[in-house]
Amino acid sequence: MPKPILLAIDDDTSVLEAVVQDLRRHYGQSYRIVRAASGAAALDICRQLLERKDTVALFLSDQRMPGMTGVDFLQQALKLYPDAKRVLLTAYADTEAAIRAINSAKIHYYLNKPWDPPEEKLYPVLDDLLEAWKQGYKPPFEGIRVVGVRWSPADHAVRDFLSRNRIPYQWLNPEQHPDALPLLKEKGIDDAKLPVVLFGDGTALVQPSSTELAKKLGIPTQAQQEFYDVVVVGAGPAGLAAGVYGASEGLRTLIVEPNAVGGQAGSSSKIENYLGFPSGISGDELAKRAFLQAGRLGAEFLLQQVTCIRSENRYHIVTMKDGREVTCHVCLIATGVSYCKLDIPGCDQFNGAGVYYGAALTEAMSCAGEAVYIIGGANSAGQAAMHFSRYASEVHMLVRATSLEKSMSKYLIDQIKATPNIIVETETEVVGMAGDDHLECLTLKTPRGEEARPSSSLLIFIGAAPKTDWLPKQLACDSKGFILAGPELKSKSAGAWTLDREPYLLETSVPGIFVAGDVRYNSVKRCASAVGEGSIAIQFVHQYLATL
Repeated sequence: MPKPILLAIDDDTSVLEAVVQDLRRHYGQSYRIVRAASGAAALDICRQLLERKDTVALFLSDQRMPGMTGVDFLQQALKLYPDAKRVLLTAYADTEAAIRAINSAKIHYYLNKPWDPPEEKLYPVLDDLLEAWKQGYKPPFEGIRVVGVRWSPADHAVRDFLSRNRIPYQWLNPEQHPDALPLLKEKGIDDAKLPVVLFGDGTALVQPSSTELAKKLGIPTQAQQEFYDVVVVGAGPAGLAAGVYGASEGLRTLIVEPNAVGGQAGSSSKIENYLGFPSGISGDELAKRAFLQAGRLGAEFLLQQVTCIRSENRYHIVTMKDGREVTCHVCLIATGVSYCKLDIPGCDQFNGAGVYYGAALTEAMSCAGEAVYIIGGANSAGQAAMHFSRYASEVHMLVRATSLEKSMSKYLIDQIKATPNIIVETETEVVGMAGDDHLECLTLKTPRGEEARPSSSLLIFIGAAPKTDWLPKQLACDSKGFILAGPELKSKSAGAWTLDREPYLLETSVPGIFVAGDVRYNSVKRCASAVGEGSIAIQFVHQYLATL
């Protein structure tokens, strides 16, 4: 990013050189020092800087200059750079004129010549002025910009991908940023095809997929090797823990994740019951730390979707969505669960346009001053309610049960009770929704009867499904798709285990394929439990590898 500019103006070259040298010595690391030998030349420089969108932080101008005095220059510079600090350099005889100029040119300070020593007479004054200037200065954003409309599912998908992968970006909604569409026109991009992602290098992607974004951002989408000791499918808490322990114990470990590191827990605004964090920690921060830890220890990450696993001669071949394959000794399934779909008319129509599954933290700031509705009574719903209560005027939690006590941790219940703009509505459910291009109205079934409520944001946290239909048929699951493992193989699926030895605790019906976290049958649906399972899974992986 270009440095802000300090512009020195004086017609006396020896004085100008002394000023410039003093400025460079003290401010050269943080600012660019530019000089001009007259007021007219300085104005020309200012116009050129404006065209290049450079920023001037401070003008330091001599008063007595032929053709244009310092006061005259600063008056005109005020129109070009109104936020820049203005300092007049005067002789003692010009003090009265300098005082008058405080009103006419709105100068911020005047300094008498000579200013030696600068450590006493120059720098303290300029330090204060520049510190005040920095308080109101917002440097131009030079990172990724997303031009898109709020009610577009594609726009939500792009912003959600960037947010969950911790990629900073600026969202330019044309309704709130009138310069967004002219910016596209300037770059020759059709504004009818949104969202558009603009990058700092001048390139753009129009309506990009997650894979296209990943490639552009340098997120690996292809494995570096063809063979690994362990391939972990899923980068939620269980998968990340397995990655940390597998890599730290010398196993060639690959973690494959189709969306973003952290899984469902990564979208939690705050986890307050995780051991070792007395003030709580966001799911995003926990995921980031685990990701960095696993990577430092040698685990490799891949943004891809696994579509198939097959076993040949005690090896497991993992097939990706792009058709590429990797082979491994051991595969660990840690894909977690996904929220169940709400089966009411209109729900699919508004998916990503007012209806969101999970926390949808990217939408929180857009909900400022609005009423937000949340379906669900478990911890994830409570955490989302607490987060959205910071932005929305009201957060309505819709719970089918008679209370939250059976489904939510007490600390969250206490926090919700203490938050005045969170309203818990028990024995209540959504039975209908309506709107044009986005959600505008909900129909609720309440103890008082049906009610219509205006709302443009509905977050859904109802139940959880493992989505394991892509796994090989010989891998035993229960009727809901949760993966059976260890002793439960024999009790819940007779004949699924065919070897003479007993299956290891987290081993599935296919020897060498293990499971950890929420996708496992009868698991404890807590972040700490998933981390524990991912960690101890590596112990059983070692025991299995010893049999090969």
